[in-house]
Amino acid sequence: MTSTIASEMDAPLDCQLCPRLVELRRQAREKNPDWFNAPVPVWGDVEAKLFIIGLAPGMQGANRTGRPFTGDFAGDLLFATLEKAGLTNGRYGKHLDDGFSLSGVLIANAVRCVPPQNKPTGPEIVNCRPFLQATLAARAQAQTFLALGRIAHDTFLSTLGLRRASYPFGHGVRHELGGGRVLYDSYHCSRYNTNTRRLTPEMFESVVFAAAREAGIGGDL
Repeated sequence: MTSTIASEMDAPLDCQLCPRLVELRRQAREKNPDWFNAPVPVWGDVEAKLFIIGLAPGMQGANRTGRPFTGDFAGDLLFATLEKAGLTNGRYGKHLDDGFSLSGVLIANAVRCVPPQNKPTGPEIVNCRPFLQATLAARAQAQTFLALGRIAHDTFLSTLGLRRASYPFGHGVRHELGGGRVLYDSYHCSRYNTNTRRLTPEMFESVVFAAAREAGIGGDL
């Protein structure tokens, strides 16, 4: 079963914690009033075993659609890979009414609002941390995690109260965190990373499949 996660784990739609992000949302709302233009909720399977942590919504992606990774290049690669792993239902159509859903997977961003130049500040990341903590507490059955990029990796470790230096980020690296939790790292599936070949589809597929196997979900991987 898949659905949007309960709102108590999400930032309020009128969240005022980060003045810079509030102002960017206001500007985006004036320019495109039909867009979502608010903190993007957690999305995925309520019984997920694999928890994917992204960086922040993209302006043309989740900030527009209201669903993580939906509508931008990063989502194209992420959802195509999850589909190949047998972790999706329906067809991804880049909008909320496409009937697309996730199976065994939950997605949340470290920062819930779109930041300027896709670069949240340290205080903005800290301000959003309680929402990630609430999601982790409410979905404790998810014990396998996939961090997309260093910021997501660092934020997740800090949310758990773990020392970052003990778990250095590296693409494809597997970290045992204790308590049954395992973290996999991947370079972010952004257009920049794929255009520069820092991340190839094959590299991304490898780490996503490894995380799915760890979580015991997906097809014959």
